[in-house]
Amino acid sequence: MIDPHVHLRDWKQSHKETLAHGMRAAALAGIDRVFDMPNTDPPLTSRERIERRLTDARTSMETLELPMTYGLYAGLTEDPHQRDEVIDAFEELFPSVIGFKLFAGHSTGHMGIISGEQQLEVYRQLAQKGYTGLLAVHCEKEELLRPDLWDHHRPQTHCDARPVSAEIASVRDQLQFARESGFAGTLHICHVSSPKTILIVEQARAEGRLPCTVTCGVTPHHALLARESVSHEGNLVKMNPPLRDAAAQQQLFAMLLAGRVDWIESDHAPHTIADKQAGASGIPGFSGYDRLVLALIAQGISNELLDRLTGGRFAEVTGLPAYHGSIDQHLLAQGIELSAAMYPYDPWAAQISSR
Repeated sequence: MIDPHVHLRDWKQSHKETLAHGMRAAALAGIDRVFDMPNTDPPLTSRERIERRLTDARTSMETLELPMTYGLYAGLTEDPHQRDEVIDAFEELFPSVIGFKLFAGHSTGHMGIISGEQQLEVYRQLAQKGYTGLLAVHCEKEELLRPDLWDHHRPQTHCDARPVSAEIASVRDQLQFARESGFAGTLHICHVSSPKTILIVEQARAEGRLPCTVTCGVTPHHALLARESVSHEGNLVKMNPPLRDAAAQQQLFAMLLAGRVDWIESDHAPHTIADKQAGASGIPGFSGYDRLVLALIAQGISNELLDRLTGGRFAEVTGLPAYHGSIDQHLLAQGIELSAAMYPYDPWAAQISSR
């Protein structure tokens, strides 16, 4: 299986996770290809750091003798010269560099390009450079976030501090910027938390006025957990974007089952228990990936659609070699236990079944 969206930490965040640890946990969950996001510390915003990250990952895989493929996204900043540098790196290092990541709102790592005009400039530059690859976007409109509503002692308030409206507004922005700039690559909407976002994407596709391909991904936590799961102490199921209500969660799961989502992405993002208690956003995701696959199988998903959701569609969109995974339910069940055991806490253990 392919996981197109992971945060493996390491470097200055090695106390949270190392590359070796993360890739071993992924392998135990049956995931053999991972693609790492750039909000590392330091971030993957220069060719030197990108090459160092790829070298470190290769060394980890060789040391552990892991039969895996590691790739990453280069981070984009407001500096057009920086963007030129990583565009050149993509052209030379693809598919190890699978594409670019744009944070349209600040999240972990504070890499947001929050101005609409600056975001439009990103699209214009990519279009002018003839870039036709993947642009993955974290869609939360900064001006609609309400950090004043966050109360550490009431974990559910995180859902109010980062409302659905911020995601929807940002998605509309990205579609407009892609259309206005003539961006001809693939615009990927990361970790969709609301079915309304998928409806917007479907409408944009149906109108046929976009110069680009538009894809969207759903995480295990948004498809299996609801806002009610945040009621326990410790902020263990806090992430960006946050969980939504049970109705939204159930609809996202149904949309996956109906083939209306392009792929599953874990958004694996571990922290220490102390970090979580202090309010850090992000959870371990590999065992959640397996949980979601098993839940879809239990609901009768076809082998063809499951293949597309767990790697086939991502390979098709990015130009990777054709991917045909093999899903073994017994191994997935084992993978849940083995992968989850590698982390000091299991946010899934506290879930409230809302399906």
